[in-house]
Amino acid sequence: MARRDGTSRAGGRTGGTGSGLWSASRLTYLTLLLACALSIFPIYWMIVVATRTNDAMGQLPPPLLPGSNLPENVARLFANTDANFLTGLVNSTIVASCVTVSVVLFSSLAGFAFAKLRFRGRNKLLLVIIATMAVPTQLGVIPLYILMSKFGWTGQLQAVIVPCLVTGFGVFLMRQYTADAVADELIEAARVDGCSSLRIYLNVVLPALRPAAAVLGLLTFMATWNDFIWPYAVLNDPANPTVQLSLRSLSNGYYQDMSQIFTGTAIATLPLLLVFVAFGRQIIGGIMEGAVKA
Repeated sequence: MARRDGTSRAGGRTGGTGSGLWSASRLTYLTLLLACALSIFPIYWMIVVATRTNDAMGQLPPPLLPGSNLPENVARLFANTDANFLTGLVNSTIVASCVTVSVVLFSSLAGFAFAKLRFRGRNKLLLVIIATMAVPTQLGVIPLYILMSKFGWTGQLQAVIVPCLVTGFGVFLMRQYTADAVADELIEAARVDGCSSLRIYLNVVLPALRPAAAVLGLLTFMATWNDFIWPYAVLNDPANPTVQLSLRSLSNGYYQDMSQIFTGTAIATLPLLLVFVAFGRQIIGGIMEGAVKA
């Protein structure tokens, strides 16, 4: 317990710059700065290469400051008919948005059911869903491809969207968060007022799940946007790629234009940064809420 003079019963201060919970040494700050520099430098180097000509890559020492060739590189990138980069951006936006909304919706519904509803076989079914998380994604490529071929969906975006509409990780995450974030008393009070299970989900459960839904949405959008193996297997139409397939097309061939590749990589990274900015407040709020509860 803290006293009025800012000291605890143990004799130490609860705040200030002295030794305590919030103190950090210079070595800690130096380590954090080094970690930040190592994390940011690849992004900075990507921007430097994207704003230079391809000849600048062979200079010794290499250039460390951005150049002025970004407009020309962007124009050449979108004019490249082999990569179809604009189509890849649009397709990835559609796929990632649909998958993210679906995963958050179905995972929150399933998490609510597993956490707060009582039905026969609930624990066994949850165990089966958790077991699917242990199966590598690569093992499902061939069966899924055969299934998509039977449906006649190969080369179409629904072949990339439909198999990813819900994930075992999303269901498990939302189930765990719902069990702690939503009190049973609130659900019982809503039932006394005559609310159905769907009404309870919309008015009671869903508002409490916003931090977890933001985290799950961000992780799902990033994973879907960066996915390469499954789109590469099922989208066999070069005119209908995702952004990762477009970037692969840029790196094919005997001669590789690194400035064009890094320009495409920089543009493909922007949607991820925008999504993080949009959901970052909810994510940080959820982390702080969990820290306060702990």
